[in-house]
Amino acid sequence: MTSPKNRIILPGLAGLLLAVVLGSLLLGRYPITPGQVFAIALSRVFPIEHFWTDQMENIFFNVRLPRILLAGMVGACLSAAGAAYQGVFQNPMAAPDVLGASSGAAFGAALAIILGLSRQGIAVSAFGFSLLTVLLVMTVGRRVRGNPVTGLILAGIMLHSLFTAGTSYIKLVADPTDQLPAITYWLLGSLAGTKYADLLFALIPMSAGLLTLLLLRWPLNLLTLGDDEAGTLGLNVRRCRTLAVLAATLVTASAVAVSGMIGWVGLVIPHMARRISGSNFRILMPASMLLGAAFLVAVDNVSRTLWNSEIPIGILTAFVGAPFFLYLLVRKEAIS
Repeated sequence: MTSPKNRIILPGLAGLLLAVVLGSLLLGRYPITPGQVFAIALSRVFPIEHFWTDQMENIFFNVRLPRILLAGMVGACLSAAGAAYQGVFQNPMAAPDVLGASSGAAFGAALAIILGLSRQGIAVSAFGFSLLTVLLVMTVGRRVRGNPVTGLILAGIMLHSLFTAGTSYIKLVADPTDQLPAITYWLLGSLAGTKYADLLFALIPMSAGLLTLLLLRWPLNLLTLGDDEAGTLGLNVRRCRTLAVLAATLVTASAVAVSGMIGWVGLVIPHMARRISGSNFRILMPASMLLGAAFLVAVDNVSRTLWNSEIPIGILTAFVGAPFFLYLLVRKEAIS
């Protein structure tokens, strides 16, 4: 039976996300008042007399709105993937890059940059290499004798090192005046210059992966009991684990492909959500998605408004995530 506390957690987090999104639409170097924000948004549906400039409307629809939407999508995906990996591997230190998805995406993006591909080509290459890395991990992991979870983790560590070495070599041979800065900036993570094409590129795989993870909430609860007990309760453990890993990988690959390397979100946010909602994946999974979306939108606001030059968002998430996780470790809440 759902407790009164659980009934307000998800609506409360949804309200927090909505407030952060609405506040984000007001923030920027070009001021737009709350009244103008609502009027501009409604003007596409209702005939409203303009009391704003064309520049305001262009900034709202073509600069701020797609960037805020993408930040929310990326935050939700990384957080959901982190929660899924922590449940599947029964390891509180598991994160979206545990199977090498992020390192594969980094190699794919670096390769695309050195080949001179467009922004869309870089995203496609990062997405493809991310999926390829995890498929290789799963193939190798299944051939490892013993615990299948341990096999996946060891294979992930090995391929992570391999693709990281490949990325380092590409940086070594890249043109230091043009290509190397582009690779370095991508690896730091950024949502600058987000277009609706980026949203459309990531929307289908993100939606498919998130929906799958939401449908797997009950099986993920059973996995936390251990393989033997979950099997006695009628769960096909291998199929459930495979589906969860594939869905988490799909959303991770989609997120990294359009935003670059953004660390700590998938590690820290599930722990924050667990403190709010408990360990039941029925509440924990959607709570992680909502909290992750609100968190990354808020951090991106700092990224684009703190200084005259934009700060890569991956740097800020590390500044926030690392001290918080250290606090959890000291309190022994992250390893309980």
